[in-house]
Amino acid sequence: MSTRSDIKDGAQFDMLDRGIVYTEVLGWIDMGHARGNDVLALRNQFIAGERSGMPSYIVMYRQDMSFAKFNSRLGVGKFSRWEIKRGRSAEDINKIMLAMMMCTASSFEGLQSLRAFSWYTDSGFSGEDLVSDLFGFYRAIIPGRYGAHLRPVNYIAATRRWDYYGAVGSYKNRGFHPILFPNPDDPCVMHRPYISILPRFLTWLRPWDDFMSGIVNVITSDGTSLALRGVK
Repeated sequence: MSTRSDIKDGAQFDMLDRGIVYTEVLGWIDMGHARGNDVLALRNQFIAGERSGMPSYIVMYRQDMSFAKFNSRLGVGKFSRWEIKRGRSAEDINKIMLAMMMCTASSFEGLQSLRAFSWYTDSGFSGEDLVSDLFGFYRAIIPGRYGAHLRPVNYIAATRRWDYYGAVGSYKNRGFHPILFPNPDDPCVMHRPYISILPRFLTWLRPWDDFMSGIVNVITSDGTSLALRGVK
C-alpha cells in the first residue's frame, strides 16, 4: 500500500530498493516490487533443478504480505508450483518464470482485493503493482541502470502528480501495462490518467504457453498460504 510519504526523488532511481517513483514511461513504480529478488530466488531453483540429474524437478514462486493484528502477525500469500522437465534452455527458463510471475502476481492482487483485507490495504490491483512486478522481472534477468530508459521525475514533480490526481491505489489496474498521469502543470495535455504501452525492452520475452507438451506440468496454479505468529 503506497502512501505519499513513500515518494522518492527520481534521481535515486537506480539505487532504490523501496519507496515509489514516478516515471514518464511506466508511471508510478513501486521499487520494492521492482527489486526482483523473487525472480532471482526462482531462477536459483531452476539452476538447481537443471543440475540435479533428475528427469524433472519442481519449482515454486510466491508473493506474500504480512501485517499485525491484535497481538499477532498474519502472513498471507499466493503461490504456484510447477514441475519442469529437465533440459531447459535459458530462454525456456525465462519464459516459464515470466508465466509463473504473471499468473501468481495477478492472483496475489486479487487476494488483496478481497473485502477481508480492505480494512488494511487498498493495494489490490493498485495502479503501480503489476507493472512494477514486470519491470522487476526484466531487471532481474538483465541487470542494469534503467533510469535513463524510464525517465523518473524529481520529488517535486512526483508529489505534484500525487496531490493533483490522488493516491495511486485509488486507480485500479488489472493488467501489466502502465497508467500514466500527465503533468498537471502542462496546459497542452489532457489532465486525465490513461493506460499506455510498454517499451520494447519490457516486451521482447513472451510468457510460456505450451502446457500440452509435458515440458511443464502445473501442480498448483493458485495456492494460498497462511501463517500466524505472535508479536513480541
